[in-house]
Amino acid sequence: MKDRPRDLNETRLAGLIDVESEFKGELKFKGSFRIEGTFKGTIASDALLVVGERGKVEADVNVGELVINGEIRGTLVAANRIEVHDKGRVFGTLVTPTLVVEEGAYLEASCQTKAGTPAPAPAKGPAQG
Repeated sequence: MKDRPRDLNETRLAGLIDVESEFKGELKFKGSFRIEGTFKGTIASDALLVVGERGKVEADVNVGELVINGEIRGTLVAANRIEVHDKGRVFGTLVTPTLVVEEGAYLEASCQTKAGTPAPAPAKGPAQG
């Protein structure tokens, strides 16, 4: 059927900001996206974002998965996991259920690893009734 939308392969590279390219604004994508150039703004996707070794990102990021090999600054939220590889440099806040940091990576960040909803605060004493 011609009119049927094609299935999306999440592992397929949907886009690239290459070396010596600069982009400012709001980025939304399906599939995976790689940044080797410079990006400033906001990024939103349910898929994979890869910041390459030469990539420089200054953004509020909300993605499914984030792999960092370059430099990134901002509030970084990933639904599944964030990986910071040995050449990665992170400045800001990371929020994800799974955080992987390789030896040699640079982090100047506040990190919060949580799955689902936060745990309830403990009771302050026996209930009075």
